[in-house]
Amino acid sequence: MTVLLRYHDSNFKRHTAGDTELNQDIIMSNPLLENHRLPPFSAIKAEHVEPAIDHALSTARNKIDTILSTLSEPTWETLVHPMEEMDALIDSVWSPVSHMNSVVNSEELRQAYNACLPKLSEFSTELGQNETLYQAYKAIAEGTEYQKLDTAQKKVIDNAVRDFRLSGVELDQAKRDEFKKLSQQMTERTAKFEENLLDATHAWRKLITDESLLSGLPPSTIEMAEQMAKREGEEGWLFTLDFPSYMPVMSYADNRELREEMYTAFATKASDQGPHAGKWDNTQVMLDILNLRHQLANLLGFANHAERSLATKMAQSPQQVLDFLQDLAKRSKPIAENEYAELRAFAKVTADQGQLEAWDVTYFAEKLRQQRYSISQEELKPYFPEDKVVSGLFAW
Repeated sequence: MTVLLRYHDSNFKRHTAGDTELNQDIIMSNPLLENHRLPPFSAIKAEHVEPAIDHALSTARNKIDTILSTLSEPTWETLVHPMEEMDALIDSVWSPVSHMNSVVNSEELRQAYNACLPKLSEFSTELGQNETLYQAYKAIAEGTEYQKLDTAQKKVIDNAVRDFRLSGVELDQAKRDEFKKLSQQMTERTAKFEENLLDATHAWRKLITDESLLSGLPPSTIEMAEQMAKREGEEGWLFTLDFPSYMPVMSYADNRELREEMYTAFATKASDQGPHAGKWDNTQVMLDILNLRHQLANLLGFANHAERSLATKMAQSPQQVLDFLQDLAKRSKPIAENEYAELRAFAKVTADQGQLEAWDVTYFAEKLRQQRYSISQEELKPYFPEDKVVSGLFAW
């Protein structure tokens, strides 16, 4: 269950359908609740978010109550399928909101997003610690019904049983309460981490008025920077740390100082260093998250968060992961050293630059690619227009 996986960290206080008076007029005209093949991003406003989530969660709770009250013998069709539909309903409402909060964040949208986080995480905790639901899934896993399922269906059942346990369903009440408290703190700190990173990204900007500094940049990048400047009421070319603006500079800008400035700002976002040192520093937030992860793992009987994390992954132990990474590094390092030496030699011959810094690597790698293959990433763009890529991506 996606919802269970995503929000099992937080506390829940039971709400019945009558606890919240939902504005039916808003719900009927809410784009988040309408059937669309793709999310109607342009129509979604901050005021749509909380009513849509309230409606989706109320519908989900009612559906769970109905399923459990009428369930005589749990099967895929009587239990799992309707639960998956319920999960899809919530996900169809929340996924567009979560995406928009990352790419078109505003104060109004952030407030709506943060108002919904406790509701979603609380719902998931209730779901994950619902003993009746847990026993129903276990009944399928341990009964004859399980043998009738295909491989994918068996995997869904196995994962659900596992996730109930990882949500603390088998803990005693005191430990459940502690689990809920820590999970709520985890949700808050994780949200704060994301906010700091987003604010730090949006705070930095570089307005260029000297056209010579744009040397090497593709026309499409220059045009985009000019449009961004105009939207901000500025004259010139505006660059930000958003990836479509940042990456072309690192790949094509001939001006090394510009590349260094943008790289430093990008690499030090939300930290105690860089142009906004300390302003949105996530250092303490990360320490808090690490501590909360450790406490939650201990409550579930794991020695540390690494063991807890691997409970949902293929690797069997933290040591196995470390051994794999060390072996990968051992095998990869000679190849990486040869490629780096080749890149340094290329930079020396073409630009008389013997020492490569982090902000030089992408630039000279692109130059070398162009020389070797007579093609650049920019030249490939016309072959992948947005309308063709999107239609192809969602075609079935």
